[in-house]
Amino acid sequence: MTVLHTPPASPDLDESTAHLRIAESVTSRESSLTQLSTFFDWFTPLRDRSFTDVDRVPLDDMQGWLTDPDTGNLRHSSGRFYSVHGLDIQSPEGPVPRWSQPIIDQPEVGILGILVKKFDGVLHCLMQAKVEPGNCNGLQLSPTVQATRSNYTGVHRGRPVPYLEYFRDLTGHTILADVRQSEQGSWFYQKRNRNMVIEVTDEVETLDEFCWLTIGQVHELLALDDIINMDSRTVLACLPFDGAEPLATPPGDDFRAALLRSFRAGHGARHTTRQILAWLTDVRTRTEVLTRPVPLRDLPGWQRDPAAIAHESGRFFEVIGVHVKAGGREVAEWSQPMIRPQGVGVAAFLVTRIDGVLHALVRAIAQPGYKDVAELAPTVQCVPGNYDVLPEAARPRFLDAVLDATPERIRYDVTLSEEGGRFYHARNRYMVVEVDDDPRFDHPDFRWMPMHQLAGLLRHSYYVNVEARSLVACLHSLSGA
Repeated sequence: MTVLHTPPASPDLDESTAHLRIAESVTSRESSLTQLSTFFDWFTPLRDRSFTDVDRVPLDDMQGWLTDPDTGNLRHSSGRFYSVHGLDIQSPEGPVPRWSQPIIDQPEVGILGILVKKFDGVLHCLMQAKVEPGNCNGLQLSPTVQATRSNYTGVHRGRPVPYLEYFRDLTGHTILADVRQSEQGSWFYQKRNRNMVIEVTDEVETLDEFCWLTIGQVHELLALDDIINMDSRTVLACLPFDGAEPLATPPGDDFRAALLRSFRAGHGARHTTRQILAWLTDVRTRTEVLTRPVPLRDLPGWQRDPAAIAHESGRFFEVIGVHVKAGGREVAEWSQPMIRPQGVGVAAFLVTRIDGVLHALVRAIAQPGYKDVAELAPTVQCVPGNYDVLPEAARPRFLDAVLDATPERIRYDVTLSEEGGRFYHARNRYMVVEVDDDPRFDHPDFRWMPMHQLAGLLRHSYYVNVEARSLVACLHSLSGA
């Protein structure tokens, strides 16, 4: 069954006032279309219909996938989708000067797009309840469109991607966000997706697996583990949000007041944007990260058996094979390799108030899969258990400040899933921890930045990494709390 929502005629949309429409939606926790009190009455039954049966299979038994006899690399028989090969990395000045690892190579650019529209004067997002084989709980809320080029051009020979036309032909629509962004630089080789938010005024047919939610309702769901998926978070972070009215601050809520000021460009910053860009450019220039594709079968320290490709230490991650049977997907059955991390990670911002404006401590981090050496990342981004087998110098700075934080210092603490199409049960504990403005946090690899500086850089490609974008979305969610 489909429902046709026909809103009253709207005036022409003005991109210059988009932040006001967004702020209005942030404060709206009720909607005539969807009530959060009954949201799970819709969402839970979909888990039964939109199922995934995921079985681990030997790497050589994946249907449609081949192991190259010369290199051991994994590739699809069509030559499309993605491949898994080896990568040799040299970083002479880093704590680990050289290592090798498997990495996913998916050179095509996918589309991650959220369709937004006004109902009863309030902006709503069209969210999709979508299953991914790597999701720990099956169904999560994804963007309106979440598709690789191979998928939306029909290489999989499945059903067409719903609503794709809004993101392929932008004529007559308002573009709120449209920027290419990177994905995990430790597991993807130069992977990027087009992040889009498109506002429309015409009638939109609502399919069964989709629902309209205000941004405020999405923010409430961000307070729950494993509901809002990674692709939704990265797109939401790209919204032109500046903490404008009508986001009033309740008396006595000093943290939220500092957060709202942080999103407003008129308030101060410890460093100018020009200084931040010069710092990042300097890091990118002086940091040497040399990468070289190598055969998967010859990786030092990695072992392949029928079930997986894994590190001899038992740490980091492994490459596994899965066979998937799915309901509610464009394709009902397929096989694929996936990366399975060893342990739950931590992605955290330390934040502090500087002249009444909340600043996040941002790190410039180099990873082998980044297109331009380094990107701005959370204060801490790691799987803590991995460092038991690495040099002490490799242990992330300020990790203890995050893990040892007292409850009153923790402003956000939710475990969220990473991309479930390529990663199997990959999850990070996303945290925002408030600390005092203390000289011990001054370090050449870190800078204090207010949210409006990060938001400005998010309008451009390859400045803010995917984990930091998730945390920006989480901080958005605290603005209307």
